[in-house]
Amino acid sequence: MPTPVRGRLADDREILLYDSDTGLGVDRRDLPRRSPLPVTTVRRDPRTGDRVIVAPARQERTYHPPRQMCPLCPDPDGRSSEIPAADYRVAVLENRFPALSTVGVPYRAVPEANPLRVEELGTGRCEVVCFSSDHDGSFAALSDEHARLMIDVWAHRTAELFARDDIAEVYCFENRGAEIGVTLAHPHGQIYGYPFRTRRTRDLLRTAAAYRAEHGTDLFESILADEIADRTRLLVRTEHTTAFVPFAARWPVEVHVYPNRHVRNLIDLTAAEADDLALVYLTVLRAFDALYARPLPYIASWHQYRADAEEGYLHAELFSVRRSADKLKYLAGSESGRDAFLNDKTPETIAADLRAVIA
Repeated sequence: MPTPVRGRLADDREILLYDSDTGLGVDRRDLPRRSPLPVTTVRRDPRTGDRVIVAPARQERTYHPPRQMCPLCPDPDGRSSEIPAADYRVAVLENRFPALSTVGVPYRAVPEANPLRVEELGTGRCEVVCFSSDHDGSFAALSDEHARLMIDVWAHRTAELFARDDIAEVYCFENRGAEIGVTLAHPHGQIYGYPFRTRRTRDLLRTAAAYRAEHGTDLFESILADEIADRTRLLVRTEHTTAFVPFAARWPVEVHVYPNRHVRNLIDLTAAEADDLALVYLTVLRAFDALYARPLPYIASWHQYRADAEEGYLHAELFSVRRSADKLKYLAGSESGRDAFLNDKTPETIAADLRAVIA
């Protein structure tokens, strides 16, 4: 596990540099101090039980700044950037405009007698993960060794966040491309430490428990074994990692990446497994960009669980809203209104297209 250089920004947010030769300078910006209380709340939808994070301060977050004002580029003078350093390889910092924040307040429900108005303080942790100091770079453009460092960074952050009693789920992800809604062009991802299990995770674990009760086997192990045996949608199969297009892919480009050994989270990977996972992950992202000979907008979403979770299997989902070289898939009535996805491409076609560019 890597040991980062730790520091504090002008408003007392934490920043960490990994594999750094330059060290941290001083953040000289005149930033307002953080509120002593979370500035967001989490409200429960009484119809579904889902939690909705209400974060009005995020309306003020940085939006498509000119390159010379990029807040994620290094600034040794500490006057114009979130990262007061001459250079860096990987930087992680608390989000200046967080959906959830850690300010020393325990996670608790706000007293509310009305069961239709259940609200909680928005405690947790939101981090920005800068993959590289290269403003024009991308994850796919990282070297093999640098991508491997990223696996270590995610594992380190996962371990620290899971060590906290007030965090139930650690979610590492990347939004890439303006079509996805990214407001900063610099290559970066995020990590959310939720104080609750998200609906998607609850649904996966509930389905996995029902599958085990009916069939006596692990759902995720069964999915992986079935895709390997079928091979129709298989993309990459190595000693430690498998990538495939899922049988019921919802997106016009969608790939799932599994370690071959059943582990709950990134922390549990061996060095050889992490090496292999980084290479396969890079292969998939490079195939994404080769698919239409242009950068593909995508979301990379890591599913991981505490070591003692009753169900769960570490895996990544990577998917794109681009359904052809010049068309996007929009989440319209069926998807947004009923969460019933329509895919204009068969998963088998998606797999064939990706295999062609990988080859």
